Amino acid sequence: MVHSLMVVDNFDNNSPRALLRFDEFADSDALKLVRRDGVIHFARHKAVRESVADPLRYVYPVGAHPSGRIGEDPLGIPNNLFPFITQVAAGRRDKLRVFGQDYPTPDGTGIRDYLHVMDLAEAHGVTLTHLLNQEPPTQLTVNIGTGTGLSVLDVIKGFEQATGITIPYEVVARRPGDVPRLQACPRQAEAVLGWTARRGLVEMCRDGWAWQQANPMGYRSAP
Repeated sequence: MVHSLMVVDNFDNNSPRALLRFDEFADSDALKLVRRDGVIHFARHKAVRESVADPLRYVYPVGAHPSGRIGEDPLGIPNNLFPFITQVAAGRRDKLRVFGQDYPTPDGTGIRDYLHVMDLAEAHGVTLTHLLNQEPPTQLTVNIGTGTGLSVLDVIKGFEQATGITIPYEVVARRPGDVPRLQACPRQAEAVLGWTARRGLVEMCRDGWAWQQANPMGYRSAP
């Protein structure tokens, strides 16, 4: 099923250039919506520090559109691991801060269920289609993730292997609100929606780095 799209955003941690670039991959009427069939509400914040102060957590989406045209462009110092890594690789930051290496995990760093943003986008699409096909309308709660956790050091090593770039880092104190391990159980999403994540760490790193290379200063550096 094909959906038209309307976006409502105050751009407090985003850029309207992202929508202009999105239009490159859609029909000319893609941002016009006459009849609203559904609303996808994304979390206000997804970084730990922001969410502790104002809880509304989201999953751990990373990577970028494979074209390198649409990606994550946080304002200021990134609060999330992956854009911090890509900015270090691009020379915008001198080193990565690893928050804690004394967790009860194999390498001491926190484990999270990182998910390619394209897998997440596809999950939203199939979920919306599923809900619109239900009669009578129903509610559905599922976890979206890979079901496999990656530690901070796993991601650093994976990025280095995928790009050939060494990421310098220092271990600093834990952040308030962080837990040792957080990963999804996506079995319900597969059973009900037929959805599973199709991309792994290599694709996350490859596409995220392609975005950063093409946009070294984010949306502010290129048309």
